[in-house]
Amino acid sequence: MLLKSLEGCKLAIGSYPIFNYNAINGGGIGTTFPPEQDGLQNIRFDPKEFSIPPLNSTTTKILKLPLPPGLEIEIFPDLLEGSLIGDSGLLSLQFKARFRLKIFHWIKAPDLLITTCLTTEGVKTAYHNKVEGQRVQANGFCRLVGISSVPKSGNLILDTFLGLPNEALAILCCEITKH
Repeated sequence: MLLKSLEGCKLAIGSYPIFNYNAINGGGIGTTFPPEQDGLQNIRFDPKEFSIPPLNSTTTKILKLPLPPGLEIEIFPDLLEGSLIGDSGLLSLQFKARFRLKIFHWIKAPDLLITTCLTTEGVKTAYHNKVEGQRVQANGFCRLVGISSVPKSGNLILDTFLGLPNEALAILCCEITKH
């Protein structure tokens, strides 16, 4: 199964405004397992082979302005696996990743550890109204949403700036196709 990330994604942390994120060209091929009797099909993506574009001045805007040049957040997936319930289009993926802030390649903050369940169902956050996902459509389009508790990083400046511990919200537009 092939999962491709698309433009129109959004990310937020705490009470900061939502970032608009163009994740086009991200994704990877997942290993699927034979469907169970109830139509549930397990999927596992190899984190080493799964690509997630960085957040930077070319992919990300906040308040309609691009991120400042030199500021980049790289995303290193550690886990992406879950299940798709065939005809219903319900997709649920466990996601773990390390988000690494870099400023001009000279300053690197400690990784932010993100763990969430990305789902095509809705989620409610402390800072945003209910956010709806969208089940996998006939054309393969879906919207995955997830909330993660973000623990302190151990860097006093970063923790203070982001108000850590806090929560993060992800809204990911994707296309799922059989490979």
